[in-house]
Amino acid sequence: MKDLKVGCQTFTWEMLGDRFSGGPDDLLKAIADGGYAGIEITDTMIGRYADRPAEFAAALKSSGLTLVSFAFGSKSGFTLQEKIGADLETAKRWIDFAAAFPGALVSMGSATVMSDGPRDDKFAIAAEVYNKAGELGRKAGVQVAVHPSSHHNTLLFDRADYDGIFGLIDPLLVGWVPDTGHILRGHADMADTLTTYRDRIRYIHLKDVDASGTWAMLGEGVCDTPKVIEIASAAPNFNGWLVLEEESETAAADPAAAVKTNRQTMRGYGA
Repeated sequence: MKDLKVGCQTFTWEMLGDRFSGGPDDLLKAIADGGYAGIEITDTMIGRYADRPAEFAAALKSSGLTLVSFAFGSKSGFTLQEKIGADLETAKRWIDFAAAFPGALVSMGSATVMSDGPRDDKFAIAAEVYNKAGELGRKAGVQVAVHPSSHHNTLLFDRADYDGIFGLIDPLLVGWVPDTGHILRGHADMADTLTTYRDRIRYIHLKDVDASGTWAMLGEGVCDTPKVIEIASAAPNFNGWLVLEEESETAAADPAAAVKTNRQTMRGYGA
């Protein structure tokens, strides 16, 4: 088994919207206090550090954290032809930011239906954006990966959607961040999906859901976490990071306590 490292995604706070009035330093403190080694932060939560990678690096160091990945999405859903140029400009901005952090990736959000028209056309546009962003990442020495999700109007929901996008994106340019919760909400064959596309796995988003697809605290739902770890550990391009992302009602009530509990849960799985 590879040397596993455990990080935390900041969406647990982002999902609160106006109910969270803090900033990125509050996130670093909560995640470090929760016992994590790394952080995945989003364009929404980076705050005052957005154009100050050196200052963010110093803040990470003082918190004892590593930047696992920088995640961003787009109001275009990466499926609007007229927004390809703007989306790639944004991708370059965050790739350049991540380049200041050795080993950090850039995670691009799920392609999403934002307009009428054939789904096949939207797959083609999303694949073009992902592939061109991957090429920008290659030139900058930063790995780029796609993060499918099960949110409203996602283009990447069920197994057929995964097969479709992976048939269009270059595995040498664009990796995959499997999100266990989103996979389970879209299709029941999580282990087979992970195994089939294991060469694309860069790191893992661990998230749990109950049998109805409602978000649950890690270990309280149907996610077979040991199996996920087993498959990921055998994946040739997996970097060892398990990033926990918590969206349950428990987390909404007390994000810091919830992510600390999840970290304790992961110790029970040997990570």
